Amino acid sequence: MPILERTTAAGTLHGSYTSEFSPVVDAFVHNFEHNGEVGASLCITRDGASVVDIWGGLAEVESKRPWLEDTACVVFSSTKGAVALAAHTLVARGELDLDAPVRRYWPEFAQRGKEEATVRMMFDHSVGVPAMREKLKDKGCCDWSYIIERLEQEEPFWKPGTRNGYHMANFGWTVGELIRRVSGQSLGKYFQEAIAGPTRAEFWIGLPEEHEPRVAPMIPFKPVRGAALSAFTEALIKDSKSISSLAFFNQGGFSPGSRQCRAAEIGGAGGVANGRGLARIYAPFACGGELHGRKFVDGGTLAAMGEVAVATHEDATLLLPTRFSLGFMKSMDNRRAAGVDKSSVILSGPAFGHVGAGGSIGFADPAERLSFGYVMNRMGPGILLNERGQALVDAAYRALGYAGNTSGVWRKHA
Repeated sequence: MPILERTTAAGTLHGSYTSEFSPVVDAFVHNFEHNGEVGASLCITRDGASVVDIWGGLAEVESKRPWLEDTACVVFSSTKGAVALAAHTLVARGELDLDAPVRRYWPEFAQRGKEEATVRMMFDHSVGVPAMREKLKDKGCCDWSYIIERLEQEEPFWKPGTRNGYHMANFGWTVGELIRRVSGQSLGKYFQEAIAGPTRAEFWIGLPEEHEPRVAPMIPFKPVRGAALSAFTEALIKDSKSISSLAFFNQGGFSPGSRQCRAAEIGGAGGVANGRGLARIYAPFACGGELHGRKFVDGGTLAAMGEVAVATHEDATLLLPTRFSLGFMKSMDNRRAAGVDKSSVILSGPAFGHVGAGGSIGFADPAERLSFGYVMNRMGPGILLNERGQALVDAAYRALGYAGNTSGVWRKHA
């Protein structure tokens, strides 16, 4: 395999790749040389084997600490995809029924207007509790029991199942509590047993302290003064009681820079991984639901994971068009939509996965038996992918012979 060894202003880039995917490597290098990338890692697998595994730059700017092969960082909402993968293993075993009422597994949730909520609604962001109305205590995000009690008492913002709105932090607790109730293990422990361990993925929901030296601190995005505001940003600024504002600001003190938060099992935002870890957790689901002789899900479960479950012209939280399958983002093309800013993620039709704030992404493409993982420490603009991450995805599809994405999904040549 060709070797990447390239020095840039941000630091040296390393790794290996197959020649078929050299355009992806070129895009990775271009991000460092022209798009302000600081530190990042990217991994792509096909049939469970790595075809791209590259990394580099700086893990920490002030100290000039290099981004190494095992460097990891907080991947924000890319964690949701990991939670969903774990949950679907329970579905595949028949232990969790998507169409069952939530009260079968979590009786205390079924109150204050949530009595008829179903498990499926938890997965597809339609259950109606995308935010908490009353202010959460500081570092409440690290207290699982406290958050679960608050969710039980919360009245839904809409009748469950009648619309959808992104459950920004709460997805990790709603679906995570179902995992805990059904498996008898905490979210992080079950994820390690069911997904991360078997795939040898460097991905943790609840980071053990011994791995802290590997963590690259996140570099927040700084908005450009005078730039046009998206509808979502306007809601954050102008309406403190809006779903958008409550979901974004009232998260119980979550901070990616906090050791306490990284140690807690925060399934909506707190996962720690690198590109290789993200690609590996999706690899079995890109390969028919099994890998290296281990079956993770059956064909029917896998098919449902990739099908659009909800779609709307205005997500109740993000205030832009969204498309979700059961726990995953599908291709979302908002490039020409008004009132949004860099809020797209363009994949193929069969692909499913999840992006994280600032621009990380992990996904599976079962049609190509491909999995993809990209993480970075310098956060970019927008709610979904920014130009750095999308350029890598685009290069991967072009390398596979895809014709273009003007239709809203990447499509192959006829």
